[in-house]
Amino acid sequence: MRVITGTARGRRLLTLEGEDVRPTTDRVKEAVFSIIQFETEGRAFLDLFAGSGQMGIEALSRGAKEAVFVDSAKKSVDIIRQNLKSTNLEQNAKVCRLDWQSFLSMNTTKFDIVFLDPPYGKGILQDALGKVSAHMKDTGVIIAENPLNEEILSKYGDFALDRQYRYGKIKISTYRHEDFVK
Repeated sequence: MRVITGTARGRRLLTLEGEDVRPTTDRVKEAVFSIIQFETEGRAFLDLFAGSGQMGIEALSRGAKEAVFVDSAKKSVDIIRQNLKSTNLEQNAKVCRLDWQSFLSMNTTKFDIVFLDPPYGKGILQDALGKVSAHMKDTGVIIAENPLNEEILSKYGDFALDRQYRYGKIKISTYRHEDFVK
C-alpha cells in the first residue's frame, strides 16, 4: 500500500494484519480521489473508520488543509501515527482513538469531505451516514464504501445520493447536499 500522488507520493504505508482488516484497495482509492480530485485541496477531511489512515493521508498528500483520523482500535491509531510520521504529514493531522459515535457526539467541526468504510454487514454504515450529515458543510461530499449486497438509503439528513460506482464486489457512493444533487 502506497500514497498514490502528492507530496508523499510513492511512500509505503503500514497496514494491520489479520482477518478483521480490510484496507481499501489502491484501485478503489485511486477512483475515490479521481471523483473528488478538484475538491480536496484546502479542505477538511474526516476519515471516520480510519484503519491505517491511508485515505486521510492521501487527502493530506493531495493538499487537504487538515485530516481527522478516527478509530477505536489502539493498534490502528498506532499505525496511523507511524504512517503520518513516515509521510511527514503530522502537522495537519489529528488522530482520535474513539468509537465513531463518541467522536461525532463531541465534534463541532464541519467537514468538506468524509470517507466512511466501516465493518461490512453490521448496519454501522447506515447509522454513520445518518449521523455524519449533520457534521458536513453544505458544499461537502460524503463518500461511502460498502459491498454491493449491502443496502443504503438514497438520502440521509440533507444529503442525497449523487452517484454510485462499482469496483468488483465493492460499491462507492457519493452523497451531496440535496440542493447540489443533479
